[in-house]
Amino acid sequence: MKILCVSDQIDPLVYSNSARERFSDVELVLCAGDLPMEYIDFIVSTLNVPTFFVFGNHNLNEFHLFHKSVASSHGNMNDSMGLQSAGGGATYAGFKAVCIPSSVPGRPLLLVGASGSIKYNRGLAQYTDSAMKLKLLRLLPRLLLNKLRYGRYVDIFLTHSPPRHLQDREDPCHRGFNCYRWFLEKFTPKYMLHGHIHLYDLQEPRTTQYHQTEIINVFSHYILDIPWSNS
Repeated sequence: MKILCVSDQIDPLVYSNSARERFSDVELVLCAGDLPMEYIDFIVSTLNVPTFFVFGNHNLNEFHLFHKSVASSHGNMNDSMGLQSAGGGATYAGFKAVCIPSSVPGRPLLLVGASGSIKYNRGLAQYTDSAMKLKLLRLLPRLLLNKLRYGRYVDIFLTHSPPRHLQDREDPCHRGFNCYRWFLEKFTPKYMLHGHIHLYDLQEPRTTQYHQTEIINVFSHYILDIPWSNS
């Protein structure tokens, strides 16, 4: 299964008239945050494959449409038309466990998503480590059900921020979450995909192995090609 992963900046290789041909073999798109919804809409309409996204800590104009506690402060919790247009054909995966059908019968791709960054000011989509861990704990029933049905909890952990001390930075905005390390240790996804950390040198290593998980910084765009079978 070939997956186009994008985050943090509009990549001219993706946002182009030749994108359909360039990414013709892509079966799935995963967006790791800090992207304008118009860019995600373009990807959906161009590639016409299932697309899932989480929010980062920027480009949050539509964030309130997907989070009731924020929507109430905007006075439009029932803005169903706004929610439909904001999604643009993409599916929000923030703080959800999602089963994505695949070409292999009985073996869906199991995705868990988490939006936002560590709390560093009073902006939207920022969380303390304990608040983020609580959000992940709320997914436990679905994760246990995945384990019973499919023999595994999750295949891909899609986030905006990295784990603490694994591909993060030391400034307050770009520190990762300690609870993400806990999540990787307990639920052993095959891959963790994140953005947030800009790679100004694209030759800089993108991947880190942590226990059973390959952690990948998908800044700009990255093609993840994973073997997919009944085994």
